[in-house]
Amino acid sequence: MKINEVSKKFSVAADTLRYWERVGAIPAVSRDQAGYRNYDQEDLNWVSFAMCMRDAGVSVEYLIDHISLFKQGKQTVQARKDLLNEQLASVSERLAKMQASYDKLKYKVDHYEHIDKDYQGKIASTH
Repeated sequence: MKINEVSKKFSVAADTLRYWERVGAIPAVSRDQAGYRNYDQEDLNWVSFAMCMRDAGVSVEYLIDHISLFKQGKQTVQARKDLLNEQLASVSERLAKMQASYDKLKYKVDHYEHIDKDYQGKIASTH
């Protein structure tokens, strides 16, 4: 799959994909005889992983560290697991904060709904 197809599939700019590959946030993508990137299923899995992590607020630096460890082989499994656990804890904290913000906003919206209904009721009763 060519980079433009991958870009469309994941709704990510081709420049972002090139950048991630250049800095090591995803492993190097194989190239065809003309030098164009040719993403296979494994490459797509790495892009999907990177997208998921970025959507969760994980830094590019983390992705670089993870890929670096991955390239070192099975002896880094525990280190990669530790990195993932750190990110999981961080995402969990952000999720809790987002939930608290959501709850507060929902309360405010519900409060205004109640005020609006009371106000509409008062207008109706005066006519």
